[in-house]
Amino acid sequence: MAQEGNAHKPVLLREVLDMLPTHANGFYIDATFGRGGHSRALLDVLGAEACLVGIDRDPQAVAAGRELERAEARFHIVASRFDCIDRVASDVGRPLDGVLMDLGVSSPQLDDPGRGFSFLRDGPLDMRMNPEEGISAAEWLARAERDAIADVLYQFGEERRSRRIARAICEQREQQPITRTTELAALVERVLGRSETGKHPATRTFQAIRIFINGELDALQLALAQAVDALQPGGRLAVISFHSLEDRIVKHFIRDESGRAPVPRGLPVLPDAPPVRLRSIGKAVRAGREEVAVNARARSAVLRVAERVAA
Repeated sequence: MAQEGNAHKPVLLREVLDMLPTHANGFYIDATFGRGGHSRALLDVLGAEACLVGIDRDPQAVAAGRELERAEARFHIVASRFDCIDRVASDVGRPLDGVLMDLGVSSPQLDDPGRGFSFLRDGPLDMRMNPEEGISAAEWLARAERDAIADVLYQFGEERRSRRIARAICEQREQQPITRTTELAALVERVLGRSETGKHPATRTFQAIRIFINGELDALQLALAQAVDALQPGGRLAVISFHSLEDRIVKHFIRDESGRAPVPRGLPVLPDAPPVRLRSIGKAVRAGREEVAVNARARSAVLRVAERVAA
């Protein structure tokens, strides 16, 4: 997830350019286009016959993609949630050489108070990646059951005091609806107090609600499976995650598709091993000090790369 107060900068860009492209004139998908930092850099190193498709559901990101599309014949933007890799690959009809996913919320989304992602900026409590789809965070909080709110905060934010926060939300909404970002942030801070670590006490709550409202982890699991199905042997999958829930899903997916899934003990007969479809490329990569110094968003970024092998 992007950090507060940073202009948009693509994280781990050098590492992505070093590890993702394997064929200069190949077909690649940037599954989380954002404002196109990674896509533009990829186009700079790809050949004249390459094809790059960007995917994003944020209307502002799609608008940025349309501008790039008009200027660059090798690029096309698709307005969709990123678990449409199978459809995009089928529509293009070329062997897929690489997929990039830069997960979470982008700096422009955080910096726009009207989007409702930031607990440091007052704005409507929305949090939708596409404000034209689904219900806002405020609408959900106004009618969700207390246990459902607590479960979301615990599962998607790893918030240990989720039930206390959920109870306070339900008590508050009986008096007045929670419709602003700063209202929710202040409520969480009253419940939890100020953190000694310097992290705002509402960080996990905002993360959890955003992930839930946008179905981010479900989309990630679907997109990972679609990417492996679509990649040709030798093609690569590169995923940048920003918190432990995302990274755990990516790490376990690569492990399992590499034939290293743990086998439960005590089975009388071992099941047939699933086909090996990926091999991990190196270890998890984190940003160096120099990058973090100029781009705080990179502080929590983790890049994992895997290559498709013939099953």
